[in-house]
Amino acid sequence: MQVVINGSARPVDEDATLAAVLAEFGVPERGVAVAIDGTVVPRASWAATELHDGAAVEVLTAVQGG
Repeated sequence: MQVVINGSARPVDEDATLAAVLAEFGVPERGVAVAIDGTVVPRASWAATELHDGAAVEVLTAVQGG
């Protein structure tokens, strides 16, 4: 199946979890927020969150400064 990560379509395994996909694409576990189809997913739920075909995954990186 395919998911869209930050606007780019990517093939992933049919039973892929959010945590597995994030690790596969090198997303750090800290300093980021992740949303699927516009809903933020708490980090504690990443390993149990299964993706669906066409899911829109947004990864946002925290930035300090002003």
